[in-house]
Amino acid sequence: MRIPGLSFGDLPPSLYQSSQVVVQGYSSIFVFEEHFIWEDSLILPPLFATISLLVIIVHYISTRKFIKKAWAHFTKSPIEEEPSEPNVATDPNGFFAELSHHAKSLGGVDIFIYRVLRLLSVFTLVSLSAVTFVLDEAPSLRTIHKGKNQDKKHKHHRGGNTLTYWEWLDLALSVTYVYAAFLSIIAISARPRIANLANTHLVWVLFGTWLLFAYRDLYPLATFTLSPIDIEEGWLLWSKVGVLTFVATILPIVVPSQYIPFDPKNPASEPNPEQTASWLSFSLFTFLDPLIIKASRVPHLPLEECPPLADYDWAPHLIQKSFPHLDPLSGIVKKHAFWGFMKVFRKEYITLAFLMAFRTFVGFMNPVAVNRLLTYLGTGGKDALFHPWVWIALLFIGPFLSSVIFQWYIFITTRLLTQAQGMITQLVFEHALRIRMKSESSESSPCTSQPSTSAPTPDTASVAESSSGHSPDGTENTEGTFTTPASGATPPEADKASIKGEEKKPTGEKGGNLVGKINNLVSTDLNNIIDGRDFLMIAVACPIQIILCIVFLYTILGWSAIVGMVTMVALFPVPGYFAAKLQTIQNEKMKMTDSRVQVVTEIMNVIRMVKLFGWEKKMDEKIAQKREEELYYQKKRLFLEILNGMVNFLIPIITMIVSFACYTVVMKKQLTAAKVFSAMSVFDMLRDQMWMVFGSIPMMIQAKVSLDRLNDFLRKTELLDEFDPNSKDTTIADNVKANTDLVGIRNASFTWTNKSNETITPGSSRRNFTLRINDEVIFRKGKINLIVGPTGCGKTSLLMALLGELHYVAAGPDSWYNLPRAGGVAYAAQESWVQNETIRNNILFGSPYDEQRYKKVIYQCGLSRDLTLFDAGDKTEVGEKGLTLSGGQKARVTLARAIYSQAQILILDDVLAALDVHTARWVVDKCLQGDLVHGRTVLLVTHNVAMTSPIADFVVSLGSEGRILSQGTMSKALATSKALTKELKVEESELRKAEEAVDGEVPIVPEGKSGKLMVAEEVAEGHVSWSALKLFFIGMGGSYSLFFWFTVIVSLGLTEVSLAVQTWYLGVWSAQYDNHDASEVSSIRYLLVYCILLTGASILYAMATSIFTFGSLRASRAIHRKLISSVLSTTLRWLDSTPTARVIARCTQDMQAVDGPISRNLSALLEISLSMLIKFGAVIVFSPIFTLPGIAAFLVGGWAGQMYIKAQLSVKREMSNARSPVLSHFGAAIAGIVSIRAYSAQDMFKKGSLDYIDKFSQPARTFYNLNRWISIRIDIIGALFSSGLAAYLVYGTGAIHRPGYAAAIGFSLNMAVGFSSMILWWVRILNEFEVSGNSLERIQDYVDIEQEPKATPDGVPPAYWPVSGEVLVENLSAKYSPGGPEVLHNLNFRIASGERVGVVGRTGSGKSSLTLALLRCIFTEGIVYFDGMDTNKINLEALRTNITIIPQVPELLSDTLRGNLDPFDQYDDATLNDALRAAGLFSVQSEDDEGRITLETAISSGGGNLSIGQRQILALARAIVRRSKLLILDEATSAIDYETDTVIQSSLRHGLGPDVTLLTIAHRLQTIMDADKIMVLDAGKIVEFGKPSELLKIEAGKLKSLVDESGDKDALYGMAK
Repeated sequence: MRIPGLSFGDLPPSLYQSSQVVVQGYSSIFVFEEHFIWEDSLILPPLFATISLLVIIVHYISTRKFIKKAWAHFTKSPIEEEPSEPNVATDPNGFFAELSHHAKSLGGVDIFIYRVLRLLSVFTLVSLSAVTFVLDEAPSLRTIHKGKNQDKKHKHHRGGNTLTYWEWLDLALSVTYVYAAFLSIIAISARPRIANLANTHLVWVLFGTWLLFAYRDLYPLATFTLSPIDIEEGWLLWSKVGVLTFVATILPIVVPSQYIPFDPKNPASEPNPEQTASWLSFSLFTFLDPLIIKASRVPHLPLEECPPLADYDWAPHLIQKSFPHLDPLSGIVKKHAFWGFMKVFRKEYITLAFLMAFRTFVGFMNPVAVNRLLTYLGTGGKDALFHPWVWIALLFIGPFLSSVIFQWYIFITTRLLTQAQGMITQLVFEHALRIRMKSESSESSPCTSQPSTSAPTPDTASVAESSSGHSPDGTENTEGTFTTPASGATPPEADKASIKGEEKKPTGEKGGNLVGKINNLVSTDLNNIIDGRDFLMIAVACPIQIILCIVFLYTILGWSAIVGMVTMVALFPVPGYFAAKLQTIQNEKMKMTDSRVQVVTEIMNVIRMVKLFGWEKKMDEKIAQKREEELYYQKKRLFLEILNGMVNFLIPIITMIVSFACYTVVMKKQLTAAKVFSAMSVFDMLRDQMWMVFGSIPMMIQAKVSLDRLNDFLRKTELLDEFDPNSKDTTIADNVKANTDLVGIRNASFTWTNKSNETITPGSSRRNFTLRINDEVIFRKGKINLIVGPTGCGKTSLLMALLGELHYVAAGPDSWYNLPRAGGVAYAAQESWVQNETIRNNILFGSPYDEQRYKKVIYQCGLSRDLTLFDAGDKTEVGEKGLTLSGGQKARVTLARAIYSQAQILILDDVLAALDVHTARWVVDKCLQGDLVHGRTVLLVTHNVAMTSPIADFVVSLGSEGRILSQGTMSKALATSKALTKELKVEESELRKAEEAVDGEVPIVPEGKSGKLMVAEEVAEGHVSWSALKLFFIGMGGSYSLFFWFTVIVSLGLTEVSLAVQTWYLGVWSAQYDNHDASEVSSIRYLLVYCILLTGASILYAMATSIFTFGSLRASRAIHRKLISSVLSTTLRWLDSTPTARVIARCTQDMQAVDGPISRNLSALLEISLSMLIKFGAVIVFSPIFTLPGIAAFLVGGWAGQMYIKAQLSVKREMSNARSPVLSHFGAAIAGIVSIRAYSAQDMFKKGSLDYIDKFSQPARTFYNLNRWISIRIDIIGALFSSGLAAYLVYGTGAIHRPGYAAAIGFSLNMAVGFSSMILWWVRILNEFEVSGNSLERIQDYVDIEQEPKATPDGVPPAYWPVSGEVLVENLSAKYSPGGPEVLHNLNFRIASGERVGVVGRTGSGKSSLTLALLRCIFTEGIVYFDGMDTNKINLEALRTNITIIPQVPELLSDTLRGNLDPFDQYDDATLNDALRAAGLFSVQSEDDEGRITLETAISSGGGNLSIGQRQILALARAIVRRSKLLILDEATSAIDYETDTVIQSSLRHGLGPDVTLLTIAHRLQTIMDADKIMVLDAGKIVEFGKPSELLKIEAGKLKSLVDESGDKDALYGMAK
């Protein structure tokens, strides 16, 4: 007979040999009556201690320097440096100071105190073990074995041995505790590295010892048949077990963790609480309690109150960790990006796999406990091994452990989510800084699902502008997504093709849109990728759970379970079919969504044009039509989802019915309560698994598609030559290497792409462009170099070639190009690029502030007077795309940025184009000839040849097709270009003396003036407002809200009642077998009734969800219409103070929330609430005493949920606001990518991106952790409720002695478990509804904005009106806001029909305000008569549709030319072509021109692929098509080539009807001197008005002084006559 305990008799003798004992066979002092000490399990603790000691010795040896050197020499790897120890001061200040410093080095005073407490506990164990050893000498403590020698004591077995059997074991155990005490002393006294090593070993030695005693002495207590092995020790045993439990299990999980910096050289000043939380705190997320409490006490928790970002989440650390595996230029093997992410997160995913596998096993504790408990009750405890309380405890432990493991899993995945967001955003951002931006105008119709953002080549726009707005991030709809149509949507049609395996075009292919693709990568695709992070659910958890389900069901139901599984497999194609149909409809729906979003985006981008043209109603109808098309597919999708959901719900139930039918009808077995309710739990698990799989697969497919798109972008996008590893050497030739200061090109060609079939030039979507330098062009160092030539000749391309933006093609061995960057390069683009910063920050651009230099730059760039117009001076924010600045002001800010920089080379691309003559002359004289430019190399592209030629030291003239015509002097350039000579003469005739304005110092920012332009987006506080919810509720119910909600709630309630009755009926069925034989129970009858109940529930559910779906569609339609109508009807003042991106976000992301999450969450909230109510009612019926505990559980859960929601809403809103700057910074950088690369400012923008990512990650991590906080608490509450109910039902009702009561207990437990598990879902869904309801608030805010006057029946003018263009103005005053200053003062004038009137005046004189006042776009007083009718009494639509305004830079839609001229299909092609002819388009292009503009020509967004002159012509043609009697022209200040300008002026004079009145806001006197009348404005007042000839006769007159100062005085006088 062996000693009780673990057996080691089969181990080899070598394991128990001892150098101190002479072993003869097996007879030694360690052998007692043929029993070996090694066979007793008590020998394990000394074995643990021995192993620990050996490991420590090995570790000590391996850390010696000579061992490290030998290993490094053997492996040929560098020697790893030991981490530096914190400085522990030998402080002369005293013992306590030194002790405090030492405690801090070990992790803090708390950790030190815990370690001291553990030392005391271990000493207690040593003492108790010593007492046990001494008491073993007593004659009655314990024996070796029982039987005939049971009275034989230890001392009788000593013989020649010094110690008895038990004394040796006690001694070994004491030695173990002494070793633990030694480790405890080291853990509090040694240096941190050694102390932490000792602490780790101590924890595992003590825990292993505790496990042993738990097995020997605690486990038997749970059984009926076993007793503790060491029970003879009595109080000593339980004392040791108690102390050991405290020191080995409780202390380790409550002691705080020591903060270990991710980078020891750069530790966090304040670690995140999760980094220092104990295991218990980390498991229960109690480290968030202070945040929760703080949030509950304030209306809104600001971002500063959120926990700091953990240093392992810092963006720089993420980049350091990930880029070696993801960045294609890091030298990695060209594998798919997926494998790169797997390498980056390999440790995390290994951990996740183990967690999911373990949770799957733990999840079966509940059904096993239910089965065993009901079996015990059903059989009266016959042959039971465990006490019932064990299974009741498992009803708590199982869900609790499952929840803890699952929360750990979600914690890790959400951390990966946030980290992946940062990694991918920064990866795409940095890669975008390397790619070649080129113009890509789709040849297909613009109304596709692809984004329409254009990226013109810098010949017209050096940078592609991209607005930014709002985005979702998986479960979040956050503002900041780029305004591309696919934002927030599933992948576009190209993705669908890839799903089907069709070949996709690589990124950068012709017809694509590179900027739109980049924007989608960091918005839509990023969200899709992180949504696919849970693939381990399918790969690991799903197979294990299915196998365990089959095994469990087979164990209790036999082969009938196999029949059920076969049924389930046979039914799998049904949900598969629905899923495929759903995918098809979803794709079609997304096409419609993309189409609507594109229309909305386009309209919002040109909203000023829409309002000025009076197109609000028609655009509203156009959007409504797109919305109806979208809702049609939305309806099909929703109803298909209902069918799919019902199928997925019914399949497990059908499987269960088939299994039960086979078990009872065919196998003739008894279906006991234990089998019914445990099987139901498993079938529920199968159902949940099915939902998870079928729900996850589409997300995985989307993630795969988006990951492929990211991979293609990283691998296949064309890079600049300097980053392209396949590009040839582009350095300068050997013969000029000695002088690397040369700026020039020799014998080379440059293209916009290294693929010749993809090059596209502006204005010609089908013609390739190549810049050819056949000889040599070397620009003069330290001089002003002009680059001149006609429009489209390649002047900007030459600059781009030098900057490295174009692909270099060497023509021979002596080819080279060079732009030295050692002294710095500054670049000013033709279409100015400014950031959404203050004017000062835009000029400084990261350079240090030098006040003297800064003021000089402001003066020389002519900005002094402009800054006085702003209340905040240079602290004024320029707004999105610089909307607070005029075109000329933006150009001068861009120029000032270049001048302020210390760069030795200035590249200026037509910076004078957007300036009027006065300002341009000022810039040429004061800036380009000023001291700040002197000695710097200037490359200036310009059309202002006459103005700049005197300052030019070197002139390069380009001809057509990108060839150099001449280089050298201006006279040489004129001799080789007749067109240039002609243009020079015209310009010289237009120039006059520039009047030098009085410029003072840079204005000081007035006190209290912040300069903020954008109205800060309000962060709502508290819960979602009732007005926002009412908007949705009333929208759902329509005209019959009360009847609608009554029908929905009653139908859903009856459905839940029916489901509860089904479960109860299964219990009734199983109870029949308690009193009847299986042959006496009519199984078919019970199955039939069950099926009837199931059918009734299905019909009720289908009816309720169908009614609800119709209501949600009704609400979606109504809310969208209100939002669009409100925005289209608002004032220009509101639009100017609100970024376009915010408006688009409401119309896109927030409306998507209304279509999806809001209605879906409300439906789930109703269902769960009613289900909880019914289940709780069922529990109360069977156990009325549990009414109070149930209510308490619900109230505590609700209270915790309310605290959670309060904190989570605040953090969510901060998170949304923090996401916007990330994407805005990204969008701004992409828009100015050429400027950034020219300034070599990539590092500055990379750092800015990292900072924005960290600011977003901080609230994001807190947001996800808050979800874990509430989940674990609700799960604990639910587990306590169900296990408490089980304990009451078993012990409190006497059911343990009532075998027939098992079915009722099973039903009650089923209801209780269902109720408790739903508490969490109720809180979470309520929170999700509130979070998604934030979109309702945001929409409500934009529904309630200020509105222009609504149309009335009395405001409809007669059908014949207007018949003339007569305008009469009486006492007209105007202001931009009701309380603002007047900008126009009592204007009185009359313009006869058909007159041409010019309006002139200085900046700020009120010219633009007059045009807005005539259209009633601003607040006016007085009367304006148009064709005899008071415009104040006419509806705005009628007024504005009969007046046409042509702005300086006309706005065009991303459509065909036909769509721009006739957006509502009102005219035939003949009319449109006549208008184009009258506007002069056909005069500036020939019939055989390959790139000629026709009605079918695709126009990119904003008209980016057209020149300014072409846009003016098209705008004029649009005015001719409208047949307006009053035409207002804001003359273009940008340079237009002479031929185009001549055609436009001729069309204005001769192409309009005789009854059309033309009002011209003039910037050039030549264009209006032959007008019928001229109006001179100054400070909002008319100072002169009359015929030019009469005004010129007024001595000291304003117009006369302007003409007299002109350089072409005689010609202007001649025109006036």
